[in-house]
Amino acid sequence: MIGRALAGIAAYRTARRCSGPRMSRSQFQQWQAARMDHWLARDLPRVGQYRGLAPTRLGDLPITDKAQVMAAFHDFNQGRITADQGWAAVHDTGRIGPVSLGVSTGTSGNRTLYCVTARERAQWFGAILAKALPDLRIGRDRVAILLPQSSDLYDTARRSGLLGIRFLDLRQGLDRLTPQLRGFDPTVLVAPPRLLRLMVENGPRLTPRRVFSAAETLDPIDRPIIEAGFGVPLGQIYMASEGLFAVTCAQGSLHLAEDSTFFEFEDAGNGLVTPLISSFARRFQIMARYRMNDLLRLSPEPCPCGSPLQAVSEVVGRMDDMFRFPNGACVTPDVLRNAVLDADRGITDFRIRQIGPAQVELLLPRSCAGATLDAARTALAAALQTGFPGVEVRAGTAHLVPPADRKLRRVEVVR
Repeated sequence: MIGRALAGIAAYRTARRCSGPRMSRSQFQQWQAARMDHWLARDLPRVGQYRGLAPTRLGDLPITDKAQVMAAFHDFNQGRITADQGWAAVHDTGRIGPVSLGVSTGTSGNRTLYCVTARERAQWFGAILAKALPDLRIGRDRVAILLPQSSDLYDTARRSGLLGIRFLDLRQGLDRLTPQLRGFDPTVLVAPPRLLRLMVENGPRLTPRRVFSAAETLDPIDRPIIEAGFGVPLGQIYMASEGLFAVTCAQGSLHLAEDSTFFEFEDAGNGLVTPLISSFARRFQIMARYRMNDLLRLSPEPCPCGSPLQAVSEVVGRMDDMFRFPNGACVTPDVLRNAVLDADRGITDFRIRQIGPAQVELLLPRSCAGATLDAARTALAAALQTGFPGVEVRAGTAHLVPPADRKLRRVEVVR
């Protein structure tokens, strides 16, 4: 217990030191390089996938991905836990001995297992506390987390005694959650942007001092509505089964968690990158040069907050959401989204789906019939023509309701 507490405190202090202006970018990179060297030499050889290897630099390792890790799950963790054992544990107690097993919510359709130790859970809590709530009011803050599934990570936060924390399963629907939210009266609210917007538009009326978007892509049309409704700036927590990747700072910039994860970037076109992550703070399950499916736009400028950590202008979406056409051309989600939104500032919701090799469907709210729909269809067709001249764009209106059983993806490839 004492060891876990000390690990959490150390992670908190590290996150605070690396997130503030006291360390330059070059100083931070020297600190990070030392951590990486130690991780490569000590932790990688302890799992089957890297046993017998002695990499002197990260680039000596092969790139891995979700399919490879899930096919040989036992080779990527120190406990030799197999995928079958992991799935069985997830559906039972969620644990194998002292190790917690969890699963992603499956944005891309394939759910991913992960396993963490109690020490790593404490480190996660210390880091996210330092980044998201540096002004924590001990014993007074109440955090409501609305996500599709709970995790031992949240239980670790609850057991700390530093704050009240309640997990609410958003699959129950907002109507059933409303009495619980009103009774709990959270000072900090964490939820997908579709649910935050639904709260603004339909209630309950809450007055948290902090609001964070999580678990889904934050589209530009949602931010002003959510911020106006709650009366506070909207932060973001960018996290996946693979780890904590970024949190918004006090200046409103989303900073990568480079104090626990090393990021490499592959060019995805249109100024976007997709990350390869190496989580050097995790020792039990090794994630080394793991290719993520996300599309990021990195900020070219340092943040006014003075943090040496790389800022992200936008998490655009996922590689799965890129439209691909028979001639090999690809169009990224932000190009499609911006074409529709720029066509008419009155558009507050949309769906764009690739429904065939050269067929795209656009849906707008019923209030956008007529000239607005025509303008949006024309703008979307023009954006698509630059990639594939023969694309057909179908447009219509519908009652657009956020899905209750899965993440909202406004730009989507129907497979």
